[in-house]
Amino acid sequence: MDSERTDLLDRLERFYDAVPRDAARVEDHGALVLFVREGTGWPFYARPRRGDARPPTLADVTAVRQRQRELGLPEALEWVHDLNPELLPVARSAGLAVLEAPLMVLDPAALPDPATLLHPEDADSVSLRLLDPTDEDLGAAVAARRAVAAVGFAAPGTGWGEAGVTERDAAMIGLDEAAVDEERASIANGSRLSTLAGTRTEGPLASGMAMRVDDVAEIAGVATLPSARRRGLGAAVTATLARALLAHGTDLVFLSAGSEEIARVYLRAGFHRVGTACVATPTPLYP
Repeated sequence: MDSERTDLLDRLERFYDAVPRDAARVEDHGALVLFVREGTGWPFYARPRRGDARPPTLADVTAVRQRQRELGLPEALEWVHDLNPELLPVARSAGLAVLEAPLMVLDPAALPDPATLLHPEDADSVSLRLLDPTDEDLGAAVAARRAVAAVGFAAPGTGWGEAGVTERDAAMIGLDEAAVDEERASIANGSRLSTLAGTRTEGPLASGMAMRVDDVAEIAGVATLPSARRRGLGAAVTATLARALLAHGTDLVFLSAGSEEIARVYLRAGFHRVGTACVATPTPLYP
């Protein structure tokens, strides 16, 4: 592995290690660390301890899974395969299903104008909105982002499907005041960005978010309602987030694609593959 790629992957590893620490306590389990969220919010994961030369063992994986079950947490293990290649056979020997996701990095010079990624018929009707901490409807907008993601990820892939606006509205769950305040504070301090894409008549059709630590950011949760796919919305959401991150001074923007098929969407938005991100769970993430 050349030094430039080594430095790149090390920056990504520092990011992965830093993201949970403000909202979680850390438990050591051999060569693995478990991030346990303190308070409300999406649960974190276990991953190899950064800088530890020991490869995680089957005993480490077994111990961290047992601890996750004790705490009522999802059994989830994440790592960069290029930095921890020995963990893949260990996770599989433990009976875990492993998603091998293309790990992709933005080439700023290849980033297009988000509007050019939309289907021509949508060019004048689709709006791309970055959420602002001063938005009066911030709670409703975040609820919409989550509902779009829930419906979109329930039908993985890029193919058209029947689930759409009705299913999105049924999945909408209001946020309490504390959750809205947390979202507002994260957007205000630049550690989180959120985007919605939609039309005046249909409402939000695609969504995405980004998490930022210093000058590194990960785009995640990009989803499109199945009934609105093949219109360029996912690529446009991704490019919108990427442009905003660069404007905020981020010089390394990356993401993990759920499949090679999905990776082709991100290629259109200026990303290229640099490695493989692994996510291990007791059952496959996608059917």
